[in-house]
Amino acid sequence: MTPSRSRSQALVTVSVAYVAALAIAIAVIYALARSHPDGSLIVRLALADVAATTVIFAFSYHYKNSSFYDAYWSVIPLVLAPYLVWLGWDSGADHGRALLAAALVVSWGVGLTHNWARGWTGLDHEDWRYVRIRELSGKLYWPVSYLGIHMFPTVQVLLGCVPLIWVTTEPGAPLGWLDALACLVMVTGIAFERVADNQLRDYVLHRKKPGETMTEGLWAWSRHPNYFGELCVWWGLYLFGVAAIGLRPWYLISGAVAMSLMFHFVSIPLIEKRMVERRRDYVQVQDRISRLVPWLPKR
Repeated sequence: MTPSRSRSQALVTVSVAYVAALAIAIAVIYALARSHPDGSLIVRLALADVAATTVIFAFSYHYKNSSFYDAYWSVIPLVLAPYLVWLGWDSGADHGRALLAAALVVSWGVGLTHNWARGWTGLDHEDWRYVRIRELSGKLYWPVSYLGIHMFPTVQVLLGCVPLIWVTTEPGAPLGWLDALACLVMVTGIAFERVADNQLRDYVLHRKKPGETMTEGLWAWSRHPNYFGELCVWWGLYLFGVAAIGLRPWYLISGAVAMSLMFHFVSIPLIEKRMVERRRDYVQVQDRISRLVPWLPKR
């Protein structure tokens, strides 16, 4: 079997997993809407999200590869955003804001999912972080995988989408200057993430040398410009929520804060440690280039 055919078949398998997860999520939402028509929308979405994540985990376990989950981060908002706009169309929510916020979420999700798909080599590949977790957890790997690799980021993304729920399904203030700011932040984030991913891919495919670090383009201003862009997306979505309903409820900000803490204390430290081990120039790169927020490099 050729690598391209193997990769194509793997993408089909992953697609089947996500279609199955979506079907289960729809079934859960429908059943809860029938049995508890006055129940909380957030609770319904959370339970459907947990059920869908469990389906993806079942595929991960069957194929012994937790990277089945990798695309979930950007795929679920692709489905959630249009669904919320449709659900809340007659709720009194501002249609302009709802469509704008949902369109930006879809644009972000399509770009991130495309970047994953073009870089994924197939079922022979598993994220290096999962491999390390497998080595550290031993026989407890699959419970750890379910709770840590699958369920934890599912909760993160759901919290990040809470402002979108309010923007699309609840009456709010008319469009204003804060919506313009939210749009600017999200567009900046989407652009940063997309350009950074494209620059890194081009470097890896054409100019990468063993032991050297990518320090071109946006990567000359930030060691993690793609993560900076990702955080801009979630903070921009929060600003849309504030523009619609103000600073309350308090948990409107929980997603953006949770994302920031995760990147600051988990994702970036893990990658930085690995880069120091694998790149001979990375200590100098750390001294010269900003950690996250783009800034002029030191000479």
